Amino acid sequence: MTRYNPANERIKKHYLTFLAEARGQSEASIDAVAKALSRFEHATGHKDFKLFHRDMAVSFKRRLDAEVNARTGAPLSRATVYATLQALRAFFVWLADRPGYRRKLSYSDADYFNLSEKDARVAKTRRTKPTVEQIHHVLGTMPARTDIELRDRALIAFTLLTGARDGAIASFRLKHVDLAARRLDQDAREVRTKFSKTFSTWFFPVGGEALAILEHWVTHQRTVLLRGGDDPLFPATRVDQSARGGFEAQGLGRDHWRNADPIRGIFARAFKDAGSRPFNPHSLRDTLVKLGEQLCKTPEEFKAWSQNLGHAKVLTTFMSHGAVSEGRQAELIERLGKETVDEPSREDILRRLARLETHLS
Repeated sequence: MTRYNPANERIKKHYLTFLAEARGQSEASIDAVAKALSRFEHATGHKDFKLFHRDMAVSFKRRLDAEVNARTGAPLSRATVYATLQALRAFFVWLADRPGYRRKLSYSDADYFNLSEKDARVAKTRRTKPTVEQIHHVLGTMPARTDIELRDRALIAFTLLTGARDGAIASFRLKHVDLAARRLDQDAREVRTKFSKTFSTWFFPVGGEALAILEHWVTHQRTVLLRGGDDPLFPATRVDQSARGGFEAQGLGRDHWRNADPIRGIFARAFKDAGSRPFNPHSLRDTLVKLGEQLCKTPEEFKAWSQNLGHAKVLTTFMSHGAVSEGRQAELIERLGKETVDEPSREDILRRLARLETHLS
């Protein structure tokens, strides 16, 4: 079977450049699109994209339904299938307007990548997120004997304290953490922040041992491992040949992780070992938003909380992370049936926040 198609490779390069330069998408988003395209090409034997037909989309959907997750052995989640198909649909819509393709492709054929309404609803259903208490429990169960174990525990504590995205976490250096000020400097010149945005994050008041764990890790790196400010905050594992001839982890190197995959793996293992379902690093941003909704009493306070997450607008925080959990939903509905609630509604808060943002701008 052909392993690649030169014409496809050229047009894929143009499309991925378009996503990066014209749409401003992050490296992680572009990697996900590239993976979806590669998966589709493999399924079609790397046929030229000019030969695309709606039957190929239908066949590919059935193929995804039969695939399993290589790591867990479980069927692909509806969310994974949905994201893959949406990436392909967007690509072929874009491709149908390109010279050399517009006479061969139809915009409507790309719609055959859509899932049924039922499956799409399942794919977009919000999953429960970890609570602050759950994360503290995970931290309390994690071992801390070796350098690797200290790093892994500090990694989760750091993510809870800052809400940093995993792509940025992989690129932070020791100098970006100011323990005295309890601040993280997300400098886009050196850190892979979303949309290359530079901003500062002050550690969130999450309680527990998270701050002490991070402080211990930073001090350990500087005084025991003798690392400097330009060294990685979370260095990659050093893998060398063992005495038995194989390869094994032998401490920490001085390089950054190439991507966020190892970070997600650390999170998954830590939550699983603590008896919880696995969560990814990004889910802790939802956790912090929920905490902010509980602690912030004024629009100005929530505006500061939102900026601390790197959001320019409070509405981004609400729309991306602000869904009311089922437990809280039940609590509010029950209370509404018993008494008149004097607290402002969500809509009132949004209006007040919008007026505040207008005033601040």
